[in-house]
Amino acid sequence: MRNTKIICTLGPSTDKDGILEALILEGMNVARFNFSHGSHEEQKGRLEQLKQLRQKHNKPIAALLDTKGPEIRIGCFEHDSIQLEEGQEFTLTTKDIPGNEQIVSITYHDLYKDVKVGDSILIDDGLIEMTVTQLKGQDIICTVKNSGKISNRKGVNVPGAHLTMDFISQKDFDDILFGIQEGFDFIAASFTRTAEDVNAIRKVLKEHGGEGINIIAKIENQQGVDNIDEIIAAADGIMIARGDMGVEIPLEEVPIIQQQIIKKVYQSGKQVITATQMLDSMINHPRPTRAETTDVANA
Repeated sequence: MRNTKIICTLGPSTDKDGILEALILEGMNVARFNFSHGSHEEQKGRLEQLKQLRQKHNKPIAALLDTKGPEIRIGCFEHDSIQLEEGQEFTLTTKDIPGNEQIVSITYHDLYKDVKVGDSILIDDGLIEMTVTQLKGQDIICTVKNSGKISNRKGVNVPGAHLTMDFISQKDFDDILFGIQEGFDFIAASFTRTAEDVNAIRKVLKEHGGEGINIIAKIENQQGVDNIDEIIAAADGIMIARGDMGVEIPLEEVPIIQQQIIKKVYQSGKQVITATQMLDSMINHPRPTRAETTDVANA
C-alpha cells in the first residue's frame, strides 16, 4: 500500500461526466470540498456522487471539508473598482460606506486594535501593499506602496499581526454542522492560529455528534507557525497551506518552514499534508516540471 496519499479538490470541473470516476481510478485517496465556494446543495450533490462511486469501486476514499476560516475583506466600491497610485493616502474604515479612491470599509471591525503604525497591509493576495501611517479612532490610515487596481470584496492580509477575531464564523459553524450531518471524515480548519482554535472546532464536533471527524489544522500565517507545537498536539494532522502562507510570510521563508513543520509532524506520528500549486503546470501540460517532481518528493 502507498503510504503517501493523494488529495484532489472537487469543484465545477469535476462535475463533468466521468471526471470524478477517473480521479478515483487513477488513485485519489481523499476528496477535498472547498467550502469557500458553492452552496450546501452543490456540495451535497458532489458528496453523493463520491459515495456512489466509492461503493461501486469498493474504494475507501475519505471526504474532507475545508472551511472558509476567519478572513478579512474590503467592502464594495461605488463604481466596483478603483485605481490606487503609489504614495497616495488610503483609509480602511469600519464605517459601512461605499468605497472610493480615498477610503473603503473592511469586514473586521476590530482590525484597528490589532495593527500598529509601520505594519504592512496587503490587499488582493498582495497585489496592493500599504503601510499603516496613522490610527485615527477606528480608521486605519495607510500609504500605498505600489500602484494598481482593486475591486469589490478583495481579501486583506496583515503579515505578522496577531489577529484577535473569532475563529469560528457563523458560516463555518453552519458548514461544520453540515459536515457532521453528511458524514465527512475530516475538517480542514483554515487559518489555524492556536491550539484554542482547534479545540473550538473539537467542541462543536463533540456537542453535535461529530466526535469521529478528524481535524486537520491548516497553517497559513505567522501566528500558526509560531504556535506550531501546540497546534500539532491539539490537531489530528497538519496541512501546510502554501498559498496564503506565501502572502503572509516572505516567500523565501516558506520552503524552510515547510521542511521544519513536516519534520515536527512526522516525529509526532501524525499526518501532514503539503498543499497549493502541487503539479500546477499539469493543468496545461501532460508532464510535470523538474521542479514540481522535486516538490512532490519533498512533500
